Amino acid sequence: MENMEDDHLHVNDDHNHNYCAVALPRPPCSPAPGGEATGRARLRSDGSTGGSKFMDSDSSSEGSEASETDAAPSASAAGKFSLNSASKFLLNAMAIEDYRKNHWPNLEKAIDLLLIQKPTDHISISYAQIYSYVYKCVCQQHSELLYNDLTLKIMTHLQRVSSHLQASRPENFIENFDFALSQYTASLQCIVPVFMYMNKFYIETKLNRDLREDLMKLFADHVAEKHVNTLMPLLIKAHSMPFQVQPSTMANVVKGLYSLRPEWAKLAPALFSGFIPQINPPAVESQLSDYAARDQKLQMELSMNGFPR
Repeated sequence: MENMEDDHLHVNDDHNHNYCAVALPRPPCSPAPGGEATGRARLRSDGSTGGSKFMDSDSSSEGSEASETDAAPSASAAGKFSLNSASKFLLNAMAIEDYRKNHWPNLEKAIDLLLIQKPTDHISISYAQIYSYVYKCVCQQHSELLYNDLTLKIMTHLQRVSSHLQASRPENFIENFDFALSQYTASLQCIVPVFMYMNKFYIETKLNRDLREDLMKLFADHVAEKHVNTLMPLLIKAHSMPFQVQPSTMANVVKGLYSLRPEWAKLAPALFSGFIPQINPPAVESQLSDYAARDQKLQMELSMNGFPR
């Protein structure tokens, strides 16, 4: 303790030899008693003078080291995020490649067979296997891709059907149209159930539609609408000449057209009313004479064609 005091006291004498002790301030960077200088000394003023702080260059470098340490985790997190994004992209690309190479080719083969089968044909297709492929595609989030491929496949098939009808002779046009419609509706009875998982979890949930309605609309757009102007005069002519076309064929075609587009009934009201019940407006008393005349005309046509009264 005495040594410490000696370090900071300087004895002065005046010309009269009066001695006085004067305290000298400790240098800011002087080593602490009994220790070594750290080089990071801080000199702080008392709180009563405003609490200002002074720091040397080492303290500032220490702060920069701390900021670099704080920035390191965020840089690591950003790198991890980019790595996860790259991994997800790679996995998704691999899943799409697997869909293109394995799942869709097998589904496409089955769809081809179902679209061209005849009602009397027996084809060996594993419906469980097709359903399994569809299930895997939906679980791997390929529902939209699968739906687009399915509709494009069927659209291409229907374009070929339309071209075949275009080349048909007028006397065979009604029968050929009936065959195309019957074959297509029969194929949908097999296609729609095996794509049920996609229909339930994508088409109905996200598109708010139904798979069978979408596929029937494709037939209406790409086949029926293109040939309705050719088909309607032939149907009207066949309806005026009983048994020129089989009644079952006439009924199937007319009902099929009405189910595809009910507004087509306005093109030939008399034709559609003969096969679709309650399609005409309700009868009114003022038109009873017209109804009677229409019935007499029908009876005359039947008697002229050999039907007894």
